[in-house]
Amino acid sequence: MRRAAVVCLSVSGLTLMLAAAAAARADDAKPPVTPEQRMQLRFPQKVRVGDLIGLAVLDDSHSTLGFVREVVREKDGKVELVIGYGEIFSYLGWDTRLVAVPIEVVGIRGRELASLDMSRGEYTAAPTWRQDGATVVLPPDATIRVALCRGY
Repeated sequence: MRRAAVVCLSVSGLTLMLAAAAAARADDAKPPVTPEQRMQLRFPQKVRVGDLIGLAVLDDSHSTLGFVREVVREKDGKVELVIGYGEIFSYLGWDTRLVAVPIEVVGIRGRELASLDMSRGEYTAAPTWRQDGATVVLPPDATIRVALCRGY
C-alpha cells in the first residue's frame, strides 16, 4: 500500500513538472511586446511639447538622469525626447551630453518623466544626439502623446 502511494505521488509530481515545463514553453512562444505596444497599454495622453521642456527624467531609484531639452520627430516619424544626460552634476547642467530617448520608453508622472523601459546603463551607452537635416524640432505648441506613469 505504501509503495503504491509513493508511486502515485511520484507520477503526480512528474505530471506537475511536465505541466510547468509546457506552460514555460507556451510563455516563450509569445512574441515579445514592442515598446509601441507597451506604451499603448499605459494610456497615452495628449501633452503640449512646451510643457515637457525642462522636465526632469528620473530612473527607477528617483535619481535625475537629465532634463528634456527638445522634442523632435525623426525622419521615420518617431518622436524622441532630447535629454541633457550626465553622470554627475547633470542637474546643474555640467558635463552633459544630448541623448535621444524614444517617447515610448518614458511615462509622465506629474511634473516629471519616469524612464520606464530604459536603464541608466542604456543612457550611458546611447550615442550623442546630433540634429541632421531630416530631424524636425517640434514647436512648443505642438501636441504629442505620452504614456501615463503611476507611482513606481
